[in-house]
Amino acid sequence: MSLKSGGSLGRIEVSRRAIATLAQEAALQCYGVVGLVPPHRQGVWTRPPAERGGVTVRLDGDRVVLELHVVIEYGTRICEVARNVMASVRFAVEHALGVPVEAVHVTVQGIHLSYPQPEPAEPR
Repeated sequence: MSLKSGGSLGRIEVSRRAIATLAQEAALQCYGVVGLVPPHRQGVWTRPPAERGGVTVRLDGDRVVLELHVVIEYGTRICEVARNVMASVRFAVEHALGVPVEAVHVTVQGIHLSYPQPEPAEPR
């Protein structure tokens, strides 16, 4: 299934994969987001057919519903990062497609801990 639009010049069709890529890129630009991962359901990591890199796209008529599974950097304010992801993804998809995004659901799937790398030993 894809998002379809038509006019006197012809038909425009945008695939779920393309929509997911837009959402993925917008989310990765947000401060505090380390990455996107497939959803974790019932003890098994799965990748539904409409999912690309932690983004699931559902189309309801001409409305888009997005579900993102993100990994956040340790030490950031999780709720603020998630709200920023919601707003950024909504804006990017609506701006690119010209159709309303009904909802952006964000699940924080993990926290990334950055440990300082040990200094290499000096040669003697």
